[in-house]
Formats: sequence, structure tokens, C-alpha cells
Amino acid sequence: GDDIDPRIARALQTRSWDCVVVGGGYRKPEELVELFESIVNLVHRHAPQAEIAFNSSPDDLFEAVARRLQRG
Repeated sequence: GDDIDPRIARALQTRSWDCVVVGGGYRKPEELVELFESIVNLVHRHAPQAEIAFNSSPDDLFEAVARRLQRG
């Protein structure tokens, strides 16, 4: 919907985030590239201290977060 940017921004502003995961469902389909860019830029703007992790499926969510937090 049209309200996705404000909804993500509000969620990011609710607390301090160590890591934010952007899932493969937003990265992979070519028709979602603009949405993916918007999500990454919202994270950068509203949670600049957070590491940004990328996962491929719900099964590797924790591994994605651990990978970023170990580097950060």
C-alpha cells in the first residue's frame, strides 16, 4: 500500500535497533527493486546506528543477524 514508508519509519523510530533484517522476498523479485531501495533508505535514515542484514528465508534469519553483529 501507499502507507508502507510511514509504517516502516514509525516502526524504526519506536526504539533503538542493533540490526534490521531485510528479507529475500523484497530483494529478489525485480518488480520490488524500488520498494527494496525505499526500505534500505528508511533504515539508513531512521536507524542509522543499526547494522543492515539480508537473509534468504526465515530459516536463516538468526544467522544473518549474527553475521552482521559480529562484524559491527
